[in-house]
Amino acid sequence: MNGIYHLDGVKKVILVASAKGGVGKSTTAINLATAFNQLHHNVGILDADIYGPSMPKMLGITKKPSISEDKRFIPIDKYNMKCMSIGFLIDQQTPVIWRGPMIIKALKQMLNGVVWNGVDTLIIDLPPGTGDVQLTLCQKLKISGVVIVSTPQELALIDAIKGINMFKKLNVPILGIIENMSYLKTKSGEVIDIFGKGAVEKSAKENSISFLGEIPIDKSISVNSDKGVPYLIENNETNTGKKIIEIAKIIEKKIK
Repeated sequence: MNGIYHLDGVKKVILVASAKGGVGKSTTAINLATAFNQLHHNVGILDADIYGPSMPKMLGITKKPSISEDKRFIPIDKYNMKCMSIGFLIDQQTPVIWRGPMIIKALKQMLNGVVWNGVDTLIIDLPPGTGDVQLTLCQKLKISGVVIVSTPQELALIDAIKGINMFKKLNVPILGIIENMSYLKTKSGEVIDIFGKGAVEKSAKENSISFLGEIPIDKSISVNSDKGVPYLIENNETNTGKKIIEIAKIIEKKIK
């Protein structure tokens, strides 16, 4: 069931999940966090992918968090967001070779052992799959809702539906599903549905959840991620940027 523990200093917690790797979930989570910040929320973002943390690279953070007087981590402030990741504490070239109990211990440390004071909305970027991290968060922490990210391919949707069913069983509100890498728009204006069309919206209807919208393939999203700057920081007036902000506004209404 959806947990009853409220994280100290945090008003709302939103999970971003995919149940499958490679669909742009982490990029979407960071840009949603940036969108919420631009909508005047005090935002925190937690990278809960212990094995493959991507936040250090995507946000251009190379330093370690400092420690408060009560021996908790102080999240790193970047782009006016409070950021925390296991990747801030270990070398990016060092693999995390831990069993489940160690993963959960690290996760709890990044939740309870971090000064999250003053955060209106905490975005948690989940790892792929439906394992220990997802189960622990949903059983222990009061979740405002989860956003599912999928690409249009049926292979990605199979795993996304597994995630949807898991969150339903755990009584976590599903805010809706985003179709990422939805289509490619050429300079001439031609729209190319590289991975197919309509499958995500159809699946949303079949599973009685909201279809939140489409995010097209945009080379700048990848370029910005590689240079450590969220796409919306430099591109919030583009067609893609406006789509992301519109999705964030829909989510904002739902969590109210």
